[in-house]
Amino acid sequence: MLKEALTAVFSEYGNIIDIVALTNLKAKGQAFVVFDKPEAALQAIDEVQGFELFDKPMQLALARTRSDATVARTGNKDEFELHQRRRLAEKDKRKAAEAAEEQKRLKRPGAVAPPADANRPTKTARGTGLKPTGGAAANAVVPDEYLPPNKILFVQNLPDEYDIEALTAIFGRFEGFREVRLVPGRKGIAFIEYEAEAGAITAKENTAGMAVGDGKFIKVTYQRQ
Repeated sequence: MLKEALTAVFSEYGNIIDIVALTNLKAKGQAFVVFDKPEAALQAIDEVQGFELFDKPMQLALARTRSDATVARTGNKDEFELHQRRRLAEKDKRKAAEAAEEQKRLKRPGAVAPPADANRPTKTARGTGLKPTGGAAANAVVPDEYLPPNKILFVQNLPDEYDIEALTAIFGRFEGFREVRLVPGRKGIAFIEYEAEAGAITAKENTAGMAVGDGKFIKVTYQRQ
């Protein structure tokens, strides 16, 4: 229903190549209308700003990044894949920031954790290398997948025979690679350090879930700080 209404409103300003209506609770009521020409988007913002749709005035602005549909039309396959990886990395950053903010909120005096489902037992999450501090904050540990970026990656699920040389062959091709650190007495894990966050972000985007060894898929996250 929302897509049809947006098409009816915006189609007179230019050729629409895509409409993405967001459905999650936080972004409900938001949508992206993608035109084939930037001039069409500018004209639509100028003339439709504040127009009421479903009894609410619309708030319009240019998107901060190019849409998937635009990149798919104007770029090649490699550019499109790079665009998607960057978009997912930005999404991970936002989730990490939200999780960190919630953790801070629960540490404030008088804060309480959201009520758990009474019909289901709860289990306290414990991330790698982070000790629970007790109370509500212990339930607010940020999952590994949502940790904010930093220049050190934590790699798990490696084949036992993988050594520094094998890992350097995988991670050393990304800009700013510094070193591989294995953990004495522990197989299957390693730390990969880069000179800056940018190199670590690129490496994570390109290696997370990579198949290695005999049917194993490595898990790549940022090291906890």
